[in-house]
Amino acid sequence: MAAPAHTLPRNCGPLTSSARLTRPTPARLTRRGRVVVVLAALALLVLAGFTLGRVSSQAAGPARPLPTVTVHAGETLWQIAARVAPDVDRRALVLQIEQLNHLRDGRVVAGQQLRLPR
Repeated sequence: MAAPAHTLPRNCGPLTSSARLTRPTPARLTRRGRVVVVLAALALLVLAGFTLGRVSSQAAGPARPLPTVTVHAGETLWQIAARVAPDVDRRALVLQIEQLNHLRDGRVVAGQQLRLPR
C-alpha cells in the first residue's frame, strides 16, 4: 500500500530552526516586467488626466464666443480700435486684433468680420 500524499518522505530529517525561520524571497521583476509596470502606471495617469480634464472643462460651462465687429468701407484697424474701445491703448488693441484674426499685414476689407479681445 502506498503512503498518503500528505506525509513526508522517510529520508527527510527533522527541520532545523534556520529552515523554519527563513522567509520566502520577494518576487523579482525582469526588465520586461518593470517596463510593463511602468507603462501600465503611465497609462493610468494619462487616463486619469483626461478624465479629470473633461470633468473640469464641463464644470466651467460652454466657452463664450469672442465679440466680433464688421469692417466698414475704408476703415483701418486703427479706426476700428478707436471705435470699439476709445479708452484703451490703440497700439496694444490693434496688435491683439491682428493676432486674434491672423492678419499678417494689417489689411482689412469692407464686410470682413474681425474677432475682438475681451
